[in-house]
Amino acid sequence: MSDANGSYMTADGRTIGGPLMEMKEITLRFGGITAIEGLSFNIREGEIRAIIGPNGAGKSSMLNVISGFYHPQEGEVWFRGQLRPSLKPYQVARHGIARTFQNIALFEGMSVLDNIMTGRLTHMRVGMAAQALWYGKADREEFLNREKVEKIIDFLEIQHIRKTLVGRLPYGLKKRVELARALAAEPKLLLLDEPTAGMNVEEKEDMSRFILDVNDEFGTTIALIEHDMGVVMDLSDRVMVMDYGRKIGDGTPDEVRGNKEVIDAYLGVAHD
Repeated sequence: MSDANGSYMTADGRTIGGPLMEMKEITLRFGGITAIEGLSFNIREGEIRAIIGPNGAGKSSMLNVISGFYHPQEGEVWFRGQLRPSLKPYQVARHGIARTFQNIALFEGMSVLDNIMTGRLTHMRVGMAAQALWYGKADREEFLNREKVEKIIDFLEIQHIRKTLVGRLPYGLKKRVELARALAAEPKLLLLDEPTAGMNVEEKEDMSRFILDVNDEFGTTIALIEHDMGVVMDLSDRVMVMDYGRKIGDGTPDEVRGNKEVIDAYLGVAHD
């Protein structure tokens, strides 16, 4: 049962709040191609929100709008109750939005620890000169940032690879390191673009567990794109379905699973 602000408690005891992000009538075009057309939806504080649909449906384009890589020609983006102007990706990150990518985007010649430390850039306040000389505030800031990163390394159970060069890691661990780097930014909203793609069954189970733990223990709101319907149905509080840049379904996993238009366009058959 929801309160006056729309907040409610889930069956597993988590609190879902009001809208953290609202996309209103978003239209995105590339020349004569419309990638997203008049799409509206919201992401509620504390929830795990899935965005699904066939290839080319506009899912990654929508994530790119949220994270500031693309700027829609029409519509409004609201975040934490305020209309958001056009921002560059680093400015969006400073507002509390972090993401992972469909194609892993790590620094392969750097260690796991150093890669994750780059996620702390939005929290670094001292100048380049102080950092280079390593004194005063720079020293204290480095210590605090390192402490945050070490906690994330422990949380994601990657202590044994913390000094390993990322280029030497297997695919599944690289995906975990990318998640760690995003978490290092301490986001209010975490965007995950196909977090389990290319993984074997065991790796998917591990990543799913970490996603649930991030949401539960950190209280981080999560929006994810995912093609594995088992993962989507197990993790998500709500699911939004896109096809040809439009929204064709939106609701709980059970509601979406029973939506005839969604079945015809994407699922093919109802998933039990």
